[in-house]
This record gives sequence, C-alpha cells and structure tokens, in this order.
Amino acid sequence: MARANYLFTSESVSEGHPDKVCDRISDEVVDLFFREGAKAGVDPYEIRVACETLATTNRVVIAGEVRGPMIDPAEIVKVARNAIKAIGYEQAGFHWETAQIEVLLHAQSADIAQGVDAGGNKDEGAGDQGIMFGYACRETPELMPAPIYYAHKILEDLTHARKAGTGEAGKLGPDAKSQVTVKYVDGKPVGVTQIVLSTQHVDESLSSADIRRIVEPFICKSLPAGWISDETVWHINPTGKFVIGGPDGDCGLTGRKIIVDTYGGAAPHGGGAFSGKDPTKVDRSAAYAARYLAKNVVAAGFADRCTIQLSYAIGVAEPLSIYVDLHGTGHNVSEEKLETVLGQIMRLSPRGIREHLQLNRPVYARTSSYGHFGRIPDAEGGFSWEKTDLVEKMKAAVAA
Repeated sequence: MARANYLFTSESVSEGHPDKVCDRISDEVVDLFFREGAKAGVDPYEIRVACETLATTNRVVIAGEVRGPMIDPAEIVKVARNAIKAIGYEQAGFHWETAQIEVLLHAQSADIAQGVDAGGNKDEGAGDQGIMFGYACRETPELMPAPIYYAHKILEDLTHARKAGTGEAGKLGPDAKSQVTVKYVDGKPVGVTQIVLSTQHVDESLSSADIRRIVEPFICKSLPAGWISDETVWHINPTGKFVIGGPDGDCGLTGRKIIVDTYGGAAPHGGGAFSGKDPTKVDRSAAYAARYLAKNVVAAGFADRCTIQLSYAIGVAEPLSIYVDLHGTGHNVSEEKLETVLGQIMRLSPRGIREHLQLNRPVYARTSSYGHFGRIPDAEGGFSWEKTDLVEKMKAAVAA
C-alpha cells in the first residue's frame, strides 16, 4: 500500500545552468533544420538530427550527425550565439559575442539510416532501442507532480523578473538551481518544508541574506497560498557568493538533466535524454507520447495517477510492449484494458507519433528549460503532447 504521509523533494535548474545552455543550443539546431528544411522543400520525414553540445569557459563545441537541408555552419554558430544572448550571458568568462563556437556536425550514419527509414512496405523504424515512460497525477492543474512543478515555477518566475528588471531581480545572473521539499498528508501535497535556491548574482557585494531578500517575494508568489509556514526552512545561496556561474563556472553538456526534464524523480525514467534529437529518436517522441496518453487517462477520470511504459527496438516501427500502472487509483477500468485501448486510439510508431502530435516543426528550443511536461500548448504547435484531446475517444474505446 502506498504511503500516505511523507516528504518528497525535486530539483530544477534555470535556463542559464551550464547543462541547460547546452540543451538549448542543441534544440535550436533541431529547430533550424526543420525551419530551413521547410524553406528548401525537404520532406520533414527525411530530416535527422542528433546534436550534442559542450560548453565551458568562452567555448562551445557542437557535434553530432545530421541529414536534411544544406546548412552553412555559420548559421549554426549564429543560432548558438542568439541562444546564449537570449539566456543572458554577457560575462567575461562566457559571452554570446566572444565565445569561440566550433561546429563538428557530420552526415548521419548510413547503417543507422537503413534501419530507420521507411521504404517499400516498411514503416519508419525507431531510431534506437529503449524504454520510455509517461506519467500524470492530480497534484496540480497541469497533472504534474507538485515538487517538480513548483521547483520549475520558482526558477521560471525569477528568470522572467531578472530579464524584466523587476525590483532588484536585475542583480541576479542567469545560472540558478532550486529544490523544493513537499509535505504530503493523506497522499496529497499540503506544504513546503524546505526551500533551496542557489542563484548567480552580478553584484559581488551581495550576501546570502541580500539574495534571500530579493528572491523571497518571488518564491512566495510562485507557491500555493499557505504552503510556506514559519516552520519552512530556507537555504538561499547556502555556500555564500555565487558570481562565477554558467559554463565559466562548470562545464555543461547536453542531456545531463533528464530527471529535471521529466517528473523530478516521482516517476521512472528510461534513461534517454530529449534535447538535440529529431522525433525519429523515440527517446524523445515516445516519451512525449507516453506523457500524452498518461495525461489523457487521468483527465478522462480513469485514475488519479498513471504511469505508462513504451518499449522499442531500433528499426522496428511498432512498440514491443505497452505497460500501464494506475497505482491502485483506477476507476472503472483495468490496466489490461487500457494497455489494449491505447494502441488502438493512437498509432505508436515513430511516424504515427510524429503525425499525431505534429512533431515535424521547429518547436523544440522552448522545451529545453523548465521541463518538457506540465506546460501550456501554444499556437505554434509547441507542447502538443500536453493536450487532453483524447479524452472522449478514450472513453468510447474503454466502453466498447
């Protein structure tokens, strides 16, 4: 039986964290290939991107394999610089104008391509083997676990304030990390017992107490009313000064924040990162599909919590297995029934997922910080996997 009373903690990192800088650049490259491909008339199903980025003191290295439109490396350098500028890095050790940027992208391996490409009677195969998980629960209106949702919200709100120069938030830097410990009573989140925030600051004279004075109003506003009490323990810049940050303070790499990107440890993770990958890579697209299905299961009222696992083999179109766990919270439907229904109401091949969620578009850079899930679908097609438009179809299939 699940525990009813407990503490659970999740962390988030800001868009200026070294690893997130790399995720952003890698996803900007994915978006660039889809944008330029559309201009050049390239079939979006033929585009392949597997882009990894490394960032350190005033240096960025972009490597990987691609297929699609011919893109001048200077254009890739340009989108990388623009991403760094948008994040806010204009520091001596990492500056959007002066950072040395090296592009080492090469053509996709023919051995991989032959297994993935569609042809004849063969559907497009998965870009690799692997297992992917999706999760949803009733802890927030967005059907996300509360700890990761609010850890993200704190940093996102602080970033908006920093960029807008609200109050003294303009004294903060781009690099930041948060951690929220949530108290659960009878299985429901009711408050925060510990708040951790480490944020870079551009004014070297600021103390930890000064930083708390600046950030506390934003943190309080980010959390539900009544969740902070006199017993809540605050850890704001607990090591003291935090002036040297971002890739100048710590080397960044694409794909090192997979738990931050998903459910904050509240649900399983298959191990594959998302950023820098086109949607033939099921690490990304099938994880989006699993979240989409899990969210619709909960939104349809079939469960209060839902975990879905999908598994794939490289070059094989259909998933090898579909697994559903309702964690004992199911309502009028069995997990076995849902396992049958889910594959009927949505094609779960890489091409089927891409078509259903319309993933052949430049929608990826916006996913690179503050989580890939629990976001609001936008007019340009971003976060399509957060829609709950399968509810009625799912209900009808379960009833049939």
